[in-house]
Amino acid sequence: MLLSCEKLLEPITVKEMTLRNRVVMPAMHLGYCENGYVTKRLIDFYVERARNQVGLIIVGGCYINKFAMGAPSMIGISDDKFIPGLKELTTAVKSHGAKIAAQLYHSGRYAFSMIIGGKSHAPSSIASKLTREIPKRMTLEEIEQTIEDYGEAARRAKEAGFDAVEILSSAGYLIGQFLSPLTNRRTDKYGGNLRQRMTFALEVIERVREKVGANFPILFRVSGDDFMEGSNDLHEIKVFAAKLEDAGVDLINVTGGWHETTIPQLTMNVPRGAYVYLAENIKDAVGIPVIACNRINNPLLAEYILRRRKADLVGIARGLLADPEFVVKAAEGRFDEIRPCIACTQGCFDSVFMLQPVTCLVNPAAGRERELELKPAVKPKKVLVAGGGPAGMQAAIVLKKRGHDVTIYEKTDRLGGQLLLASAPKERREFKTFVDYLCRQVEKLGIKVVFGTEVTPELVEKVKPDAVVVATGARPIRPKIPGIDRKNVVYAHDVLAGKVFVEEKVVIVGGGGVGCETALYLTDDGSIDPETMIFLLERGALSPERALKLLRKSRDIVLIEMMDRIGRDIGLTTRWTIRQSLELRKVRVVTNARVDEITDEGVVVNNGEQFFEADTVVIAVGAEPNNALIKQLEGKVAELYAVGDCVNPRKALEAIREATEIGMKI
Repeated sequence: MLLSCEKLLEPITVKEMTLRNRVVMPAMHLGYCENGYVTKRLIDFYVERARNQVGLIIVGGCYINKFAMGAPSMIGISDDKFIPGLKELTTAVKSHGAKIAAQLYHSGRYAFSMIIGGKSHAPSSIASKLTREIPKRMTLEEIEQTIEDYGEAARRAKEAGFDAVEILSSAGYLIGQFLSPLTNRRTDKYGGNLRQRMTFALEVIERVREKVGANFPILFRVSGDDFMEGSNDLHEIKVFAAKLEDAGVDLINVTGGWHETTIPQLTMNVPRGAYVYLAENIKDAVGIPVIACNRINNPLLAEYILRRRKADLVGIARGLLADPEFVVKAAEGRFDEIRPCIACTQGCFDSVFMLQPVTCLVNPAAGRERELELKPAVKPKKVLVAGGGPAGMQAAIVLKKRGHDVTIYEKTDRLGGQLLLASAPKERREFKTFVDYLCRQVEKLGIKVVFGTEVTPELVEKVKPDAVVVATGARPIRPKIPGIDRKNVVYAHDVLAGKVFVEEKVVIVGGGGVGCETALYLTDDGSIDPETMIFLLERGALSPERALKLLRKSRDIVLIEMMDRIGRDIGLTTRWTIRQSLELRKVRVVTNARVDEITDEGVVVNNGEQFFEADTVVIAVGAEPNNALIKQLEGKVAELYAVGDCVNPRKALEAIREATEIGMKI
């Protein structure tokens, strides 16, 4: 069993750039810039990671011309006017011992016309599933100008003090579009067979090298497999990687597929380190260093990848968004104190696709490093926190770190609240890792917890706190449906908590996040577990086809939703993966359906037009604030605050942020 991170902390030299360790923070679009200009917010964000010992920080995407831009809040490197701000960024980061690279970015057909002020540029005029727009086919003159723009952007990066540049080809952006037969139907020298489709990328590398000189490191980020039917797979990318080395690339950064792929890349249902094999595949073909990426949020997993020589460096982006001290804590063996990225995508990718600044569910200080810097309380107070869910625990932790005397009162026998229920499906179990982290913090900080005690006005009067933080959460809504009191009716919260037994034929009323998670949870129960499946497959007891059927064998589940689609309250970048999982598990989804009555035999829908047989009916129509205590305490305590779902049921992102802000305020 690995107990240290010696390999992860070992220096490595790329060209003439020596990194103090093998932790790389890949480029993330953060949305912190203003019309391309570097801001103090962006600098503060990266300085916080640099001073906590990250080896290499790659920033970007940095758009190389106006057609490249994904959003005005991206980093601009398309004009010399951006150099002073970029230099301020590089100087600040390098002063803390980290190396910094600029990722050279071009959206290609992923650019929105409303943002760039015209049609996007691409190798061929093939509509983008991401933008729903048809791009302009680039002329030879436009291709040559774009190649020159890459070179000029690299020149600016070097002048601004960057230690390296990274050329972006992954995720279906412009260079990847030239490389793929799906998006490149050209008949000139830039289209045709794989070798010809490489031409654009190789000419970009050549021009960049001309601009930066022989000793300046050039990195290249690739999709290890496009995961798009008819596009490049891992075998073709392996050939491409060898050509990149021949062309003078000094390091290859390997990620997963395109934005348009139907194979999840970054959500919590993706197993940790699932795509490391893509980096390993490329490492077999090249002699230059390779970075492995995607869902690596644990230093011991990173160490294992390096020791097994699957890669030479490890990319940890969201893990460092979640905890800037990731490297320091790993070096000191404080693995349990690392705030885990749970791949919820609520604060990061959901924000990116909504053109909002990035934040983080588990780390509300991301992007607000100065604003939410922990400072000792001017006057320590006695604080009572009512409720030991995630919001209550987060508030208590912040308060305790600032010097307050804090006690949590929890009416059940355990901490965690709604996140424990959200983590019940196997695909959503990463939520539990955050609950576990919060619980460890509560214990480590010595926060007093009183279980089995519901807070009342009488208790508050007895304890006499200086401030009360109400975090009593929400309760399930009990809809006014005829038959709601029948014995075959249960509530989703009780199902997810394992308090009730559910029969074989199930109708779930409510297709929001809780309803979808309940359906996933129930499909897990009764199917063959993966460990058993592998055992039987290896020994020939099952065929792959039969094993897959057993893996998907479960209850007969119907999910009923009154709106036109399910999962409307689930984040944009996770919603589609949950819908996909429900489809794979043969959950029948019925939308635009209003429940008329629940009978002993099932559910009557849409004025009796439909009937769904059910042994068990699960109610999952939403939640309402459990706010009685707030009303009871108004005017009775000097300071009264409310956080989380007791204010209004929302996502955990809002609850944790709100709890942090209250913890900083008291």
